[in-house]
Amino acid sequence: MIQHALAEQISFDDQAAPLAAVSTKAAVQRVRWHLGLSQAEFARVYRINPDKLRDVELERVEPDVAFLAYLALIDRAPAAIRDALTEPRSFKN
Repeated sequence: MIQHALAEQISFDDQAAPLAAVSTKAAVQRVRWHLGLSQAEFARVYRINPDKLRDVELERVEPDVAFLAYLALIDRAPAAIRDALTEPRSFKN
């Protein structure tokens, strides 16, 4: 139930066909395609397990709430997420 609600909250491309991205599979693919990335590139850039990404896109598994929330963040701010993952960070005081 929560997963479906999060999948529906992912913003949709207004250039997409009507009812595009109604499934989790389609939502994941739409975000990835919008960025022009292959599965391997998307997984590498956003540090997602490539096997999990493939399995979600093939509808072998249902993604958990954390995966869907992360997808929503990537959809809304892909550059910020990419930058946060590539910039060296120090969490020491």
